[in-house]
Amino acid sequence: MVSKDDAVNGFVPQHTHGSVDYTSVSQGHVHQCLDVTSPAIPTADGGHVHYTEGYVVFENGHVHRYQAYSGPAIPVGEGRHVHYYDFYTTVENGHRHRVRGVDMPAPGSR
Repeated sequence: MVSKDDAVNGFVPQHTHGSVDYTSVSQGHVHQCLDVTSPAIPTADGGHVHYTEGYVVFENGHVHRYQAYSGPAIPVGEGRHVHYYDFYTTVENGHRHRVRGVDMPAPGSR
């Protein structure tokens, strides 16, 4: 069994990533985005991505939903990797927010 802090050379099939981030500022406010991805989705080039969907934390009287895929794995050393994400939320109250960043490291060098 592999724990979240283990270093693994290669690919770990059923891993997920978490992230905690803030959206861009729009109409004078931000939302916090707490997320856990789907398990790894293999890609044709031998890598993988992750799917995520959810909603940002209730702020300023509303929420926004999102659905997105991460970028490919980015090795960060010591048998771990991260993914970059960049997506927009749904439009609510006449505006939307951008969410971008890097998720938390997970086991696997690719």
